[in-house]
Amino acid sequence: MTVPVLVVGAGPTGLTAAAVLRDLGVPCRVVDRRPGPGIAPKGLVLWSGALECLHRLGVAEKIAETALPLTGASYWSNGRRLAGARFGGLTGTAFPGPLCVPQPATERALHARLTELGGTVEWDTEVTAVTVNRGGPAESATVTLRSARGEETLTVPWLIAADGARSLVRDSVGIPFEGHTFDRMFLIGDGRLEGAPAEAEVQHHIAPDGVLVIVPQPDGHRVFFDMEPDGQTEPPTEELLQRLLDERGPGGLRLHGTWWASRFRVHAKVAPRFREGPVLLAGDAVHAHTTAGGQGLNTGVQDGYDVGWKLASVVRGADPALLDSFEAERRPASVRAVANGDQQTRMWLLRSPAARLLRNTVLRLLSATGLLEKKAIPLLAQLDLDHSGSPAVADLDGSAAVPRALRLGRRAPDLALAPVHGTRAQSLHAHLSAGRHTVLVYGAPRSVSKVAPAGELAARAAAVVGERGVGDIVRVLWIQPADATPADLPQDGAGFAVAREAGDALGGAGAPWCAYLRPDGVVAARSGPAGLDALLSRLPSRPPRITPVPVVGP
Repeated sequence: MTVPVLVVGAGPTGLTAAAVLRDLGVPCRVVDRRPGPGIAPKGLVLWSGALECLHRLGVAEKIAETALPLTGASYWSNGRRLAGARFGGLTGTAFPGPLCVPQPATERALHARLTELGGTVEWDTEVTAVTVNRGGPAESATVTLRSARGEETLTVPWLIAADGARSLVRDSVGIPFEGHTFDRMFLIGDGRLEGAPAEAEVQHHIAPDGVLVIVPQPDGHRVFFDMEPDGQTEPPTEELLQRLLDERGPGGLRLHGTWWASRFRVHAKVAPRFREGPVLLAGDAVHAHTTAGGQGLNTGVQDGYDVGWKLASVVRGADPALLDSFEAERRPASVRAVANGDQQTRMWLLRSPAARLLRNTVLRLLSATGLLEKKAIPLLAQLDLDHSGSPAVADLDGSAAVPRALRLGRRAPDLALAPVHGTRAQSLHAHLSAGRHTVLVYGAPRSVSKVAPAGELAARAAAVVGERGVGDIVRVLWIQPADATPADLPQDGAGFAVAREAGDALGGAGAPWCAYLRPDGVVAARSGPAGLDALLSRLPSRPPRITPVPVVGP
């Protein structure tokens, strides 16, 4: 059997995409030119949006076991605190604040999950050429691989390129990388920092000659500096890092036992296209971030999740036009994240006394009014993405009956639920945490109008799901109003779950309505009973290509 998807790159983005594909019943082949999993602790911070993706894959809890919850961020100048923002206050998510965890731990958890799902990574396997084949009944990509076994050429229907900022795949298919590179050199050192505050707060010390950022880690601290390029390419010595720490820090800090150090340039770049026919590019291959806010790793994980579930859906019979939404949704999110990091970095590097005074004044004002916390943290968390203009979302016949709480193209809100049948979930987010397509039917057990009651609509949806053989990745959930009159429960084999709303956020009794919630929790379609068939037509329609791994969850 020809593997339908080749994933190039086994960093966090590629591993996320591969794990999602296999979790949704689609086999894939994963190759990476490295000899094994990454050991460099490049990315450190996981924000709420990425953590929700990892939670749907069943790895967030494992990562959290060794992670350090960060409590906030502060900005300092001339030894005085200018501003601060507290973390941990986000609502409507199981991850109200960011976690600090070195990137290798995230990669290990994802690799272990991929292995559990029956997947493997072919290490020491390099892509040397990629050609897009157009014309004929379907497009494809021909790829040449080189490994210790020799050279291999294969043609695949789909290719996910997650091969980093120097992506050979991106260059091979002719997609440019647009943006700029900062003219400063950046230095990083991870080690023990004596004299550091006990609180897990990220500190930014902004001095006239450069910045110092101190990031608490589970087993130490990271110090980060910028400086004029000096022609050196080797990692900075501990002595150099300590000198910069003394010059820019608050005093009394001593770095020792450094286990990793790096010297590098930072970029702010985004590719103009994320797709070339059957080739879809994700992560650092299409966006390069500064280190500010830790957005690169987070955006890459969300890219991997998005391309994974969408490609799995298409392989399993969903409309191929669904893939048009990958670039339409992920590129704006990437542009926003890159621009945010670029703006923060430029703020650090201000040299003019007048510009520095203005910056410090603005930071004080934003902190004092609470706007720094209110505006910056949701931006970094990446939970508030707006996909209402995406080609993958639509309002269908009767959608006016759906309450405003479920906004088209936006992440579904959390709702308290009382399980009735076929689910243990006590909230909508808990039910969605398995990362499945969800057909949500809302309404009382007995009809209050001439349309079919909600239970009949749920049964019809479940029957269609069963006929198509996609019950492993599509769930039907009937939510009854809190004050609904109890009705006979469906038989165990009915194929849908029942819960009661523990509140009135969805509007109480009235004409029933339906919604399609994507695996990423976004509201993709809304309808009344008359639009249910059109809503169901947006779902996958083919059985799995591999034996599904049993899902344990709500």
